[in-house]
Amino acid sequence: MSLHPTLQPYADAWTHSVEAISEMVQPLVEGEWNRRTPCPGWSVRDIVSHVIGLDCEMLGDPRPIHSLPRDLFHVTTEHQRYMEMQVDVRRHHTAPEMTAELEYTVIRRNRQLRNEARDPGTKVRGPLGKDITLEQAYRARAFDVWVHEQDLRAALGRPGNLDSPGAYVTRDVLLEALPKVVAHDADAPRSSAIVFDVHGPVEFLRTVRVDIQGRGTVETAPALGPAATLSLDWETYVRLACGRVSPEAVADRVKTEGDQDLAAAILRHFAVTP
Repeated sequence: MSLHPTLQPYADAWTHSVEAISEMVQPLVEGEWNRRTPCPGWSVRDIVSHVIGLDCEMLGDPRPIHSLPRDLFHVTTEHQRYMEMQVDVRRHHTAPEMTAELEYTVIRRNRQLRNEARDPGTKVRGPLGKDITLEQAYRARAFDVWVHEQDLRAALGRPGNLDSPGAYVTRDVLLEALPKVVAHDADAPRSSAIVFDVHGPVEFLRTVRVDIQGRGTVETAPALGPAATLSLDWETYVRLACGRVSPEAVADRVKTEGDQDLAAAILRHFAVTP
């Protein structure tokens, strides 16, 4: 049985990234699992635990019953508490336990994907018990696993896969968030246009237009006389949008033209992942 055509690209992207993660962490010695990653508060072990935990939830496994310690300073929201549960419960697992559970979870998920017969619009349980469609769930997993693959690559000094299938899913997810960033969070002027010129392994030029009502939309057509233009490379775009780095830390990698105050406001609000 083949997956619904809508779901297949997300399944392919997830598979590509999770296999890359598995290959990267397989040879790690115990100490390397404790390396810090760009993901705030999380080590290599924590990221792999998160990947395992969310894929177990996709499989319908019950969530662990576990009390979080009170000294986790990076955990401040309900969403972060939810995500931390699957991570903290594995914090004392050894390297062999981690790789074995990851391998077993990937085998189970691959079997689930092979047998997936549900419609993309089927409602399933998402994070925090919120109902989402199966398509949204698949897309979220493809996005999440690719971003965490990049976190691990940064921590382990193994750059790569910036243009893999997951990168294009990530591009689309992040572009969907741009209108809110520009029109609402950065409060761009009405009837204005802001251009994003991204180069590197994934290239795109997008215009966010803000209409007279203050609503933003993303267009592929370039704007004549935009209020501001932001030019940056794809890796920096991802790191900023996923909250892995501050605008100040990558100021030399972002070129801004036009209204500098507006460009600065956009960059301040650029992080869109919870």
